Amino acid sequence: MKKLESREDIEHLVNSFYTKVIKDETISFFFNDVAKVDWDKHLPKMYSFWESILFGQMSYKGNPMAVHFPINEMQAMEKKHFDQWLELWKQTIEENFVGENADMAIYKSENIAKLMAYKMEMARKL
Repeated sequence: MKKLESREDIEHLVNSFYTKVIKDETISFFFNDVAKVDWDKHLPKMYSFWESILFGQMSYKGNPMAVHFPINEMQAMEKKHFDQWLELWKQTIEENFVGENADMAIYKSENIAKLMAYKMEMARKL
């Protein structure tokens, strides 16, 4: 197992994670059917997002929360969905990486999942 320390590592992590996501019965439909994700565009954004989060590169330009609100309007994004996203993310990290940045990727993802689940639930109540 190696440390998570480069853009290439992030690309491997993100690619491995989404390989699991697109096969997962709980959340794959959000990507495949609801959002109809263009993977050629989505994956580079995710590389930059996690590079910014973990390495402070500021390569990500965007508002992840704003992107998810329209999807939540089409199909409720519930806590159980974010819990599954988080579980797959943690599994992928633990299968591939060790060290401080791997731990930070898990810690940050836990915060992201909690915040996103809360905001999506609040948006549905408005």
